[in-house]
Amino acid sequence: MENRTLPADSGETRLARNKLGIAGIVFFVVAAAAPLVGMTGAVPIAIVLGNGSGAPGAYLAVGLVLLLFSVGYSAMSHRVTNTGAFFAYVGRGLGVTPGVGSAFVSLLAYLTIQLAIYGFFGAVISGQMNAQLGLDLPWWAWALIAWALVTGLSVLSVDVGAKVLGVLMILEVLSLAVVAAAVLLSGGGPDGLAFGSSFSPDVVFAGGFAGSAGIALTFAFASYIGFEATAIYGEETRDPKRAVPLATYISVGLIALLFAFTSWAVVSGLGSASVVDRVVEISTVDGTPLADPAAVLFAVAEEYVGGWLATVMSWLVLSSLFAGLLAFQNSAARYVFSLARAGVLPARLGRVNGRGAPALGTAAVSVLTLVVIVLFFVTGRDPVVHLFTWFSALAVLAIVLVEVLVSVAVIVYFRKEGGGNVWNTLVAPIAAVAGLVLGSYLLVSRFGLLSGTAAEGVDPAAQAWGLSALGWFLVALPFIVFAIGTVVHLVRRDKENAQAVSDLVT
Repeated sequence: MENRTLPADSGETRLARNKLGIAGIVFFVVAAAAPLVGMTGAVPIAIVLGNGSGAPGAYLAVGLVLLLFSVGYSAMSHRVTNTGAFFAYVGRGLGVTPGVGSAFVSLLAYLTIQLAIYGFFGAVISGQMNAQLGLDLPWWAWALIAWALVTGLSVLSVDVGAKVLGVLMILEVLSLAVVAAAVLLSGGGPDGLAFGSSFSPDVVFAGGFAGSAGIALTFAFASYIGFEATAIYGEETRDPKRAVPLATYISVGLIALLFAFTSWAVVSGLGSASVVDRVVEISTVDGTPLADPAAVLFAVAEEYVGGWLATVMSWLVLSSLFAGLLAFQNSAARYVFSLARAGVLPARLGRVNGRGAPALGTAAVSVLTLVVIVLFFVTGRDPVVHLFTWFSALAVLAIVLVEVLVSVAVIVYFRKEGGGNVWNTLVAPIAAVAGLVLGSYLLVSRFGLLSGTAAEGVDPAAQAWGLSALGWFLVALPFIVFAIGTVVHLVRRDKENAQAVSDLVT
């Protein structure tokens, strides 16, 4: 059968140019990180099960590791502008075969985190709409409504999505900033602002990596997924050589500050000495601690600002989740587009519509997510306990593993090709590899706690590594998908578009 792969620079396979500026990229990336969702979901758990008042320091420490990763990542963005991002970076440094394998793992991460958010969004909005407006629809109905809106916005144009995300993100960030500022201006709670109680190294790393500090750092790593998507939009960006590095640093810095500063405000507002007890008290429902972790941030907002802000934030959680859905839909669609344009996936998926958006790639992602949502509904799976926890933990592990490959690829590439300074191309990437490998270890060792897949009889908050068969399968899945990606590349090598993959090997 004739290979009908189109040239890489064909109008049918070229994304719309000059659609995004630095602000547009930052909107997509911060929206993907969903800081309000992290603050209402992960931070209370990190406080209670992790290092208590030191949780803000754990978020700051992970942010510093990811800033180190961003140094090498940004240096590589000056050499490669490809919507495949990780695919292109790993391929340029380590070769096409591991590049394709990493692309499949990245695609797995973006698909699964989007599915996780669909489950969480469906559950949260179902409960809230019923409680506040008396509108009783099941989680899957709300998930399908969101699915239709996300698909429609994605096929329009990337700048349309950026404008929607921009509005949602600004409101979300403002709400967090108002709470943090209110606590700061009031001088904190019972123990004052107590900066050292949250950021002193002996507090942050109390209990060690195998204990409470490791749990807090694990949840911190899980909260940062999505920041690396800056380079995905390089082809649609004005002046990508400047925009992508700047957007990366701004995004990581903003996310780190939001998590660290706002969680510090929560700890200070509740009282650093008794924060664990206060979080347990506020989040307990029917005798179950942490059953309603969102209540913690809302309680601080109500005490220091007013009940109106707590109400507004409860609705902004929904907009934050929707923004994350739209951001990850765009990321996954562009990975499908990039792989198809290179001939690794069927060439039809590598074409764009009249607006320059990867319409068929978007359709492929939407079909896959629709099938999984329907499957979980039909089999009676819980949208939070199963869809959200399983897939969010899997996505975080997958993306951190690929980040390790990218950092290694940066080192190898610049050692072969030269250029760049020692800090950007060697020292920072080596430090990033060390931090990310530690992050991978923490994610795997505490996977049962993250995903709810601990073995029967194992308390995942007290014991690491005790996983069920499902847990071990989910841990192994990124490695399995990497192997599948390399096999697909080897099988389809004669069908691949040499011009489109030249970014990876020249």
